[in-house]
Amino acid sequence: MKVERNALQHRVFEWNVEVWLKGDFAECFESGDNSRILPTDTIKNTVYSLARASTVETIEEFAIEVVTYFIKNQTQVEEAGARIRSSRWDYVHARGKEHGTAFVQSGPAAEITTVVYPRDGTLTVVAGITDLAILKTANSAFTGYIRDDLTTLKETQDRLLGTLATAEWEYTTPNLNFGAIRARVTDALLETFALHHSMSVQHTLYAMGKAALEEEPAIAEIHLKMPNKHCNLVDLSAFGQDNPNQIFVPVDEPHGSIEACVRRQP
Repeated sequence: MKVERNALQHRVFEWNVEVWLKGDFAECFESGDNSRILPTDTIKNTVYSLARASTVETIEEFAIEVVTYFIKNQTQVEEAGARIRSSRWDYVHARGKEHGTAFVQSGPAAEITTVVYPRDGTLTVVAGITDLAILKTANSAFTGYIRDDLTTLKETQDRLLGTLATAEWEYTTPNLNFGAIRARVTDALLETFALHHSMSVQHTLYAMGKAALEEEPAIAEIHLKMPNKHCNLVDLSAFGQDNPNQIFVPVDEPHGSIEACVRRQP
């Protein structure tokens, strides 16, 4: 966690950083020779030190700094990678305005990035958002699917569509305004989810991915994972009541999980 302290307002960044180093480390496994091993404690301290010196504000930029440092300073490393998950903190509103030094954590959605830097290759940056809870209460149907002797699911033209979505996209270059691109991609995903007349989760997932690529030319492809978060209609007939699509019970299991990668045509 990093706190930027200004006179009247602070800023908080909470980033969970995972680092991995690849190379020829057979000796430590086979004979116990640790002469090529950088201790994980040193890796942890390196992240702290880089965070103190860094002036970047995005997880993509910091991950690039981390992997670049290890490639430059550890010659035995053939590939360095970093994955960062950001927890968002928003200002508490007190007496009608933002309190500059008090925060409330929003969630469960979190920004993520993965950066990989092979010593003799090209640095790649993948970014995204995970645990994005989104819900549609209209314009969602599911009909026309295969039915056999074991099918009990009823067709519907009016269902709740809920998911805890993950989206990850790959940038075409590591030299970009990551914050602005992330905002545009996220807005495109959410706007399409809201406006799309859905015939299935698959149908809406593809529309969201297509919209993100159309909105942002700096991403090469986008992978979306959208597990069904079912909300089942409650039968109130035993109580002499109707239920005109108003009372539901959310259930976690079992559920399907829909995934697809949408990429530009070569």
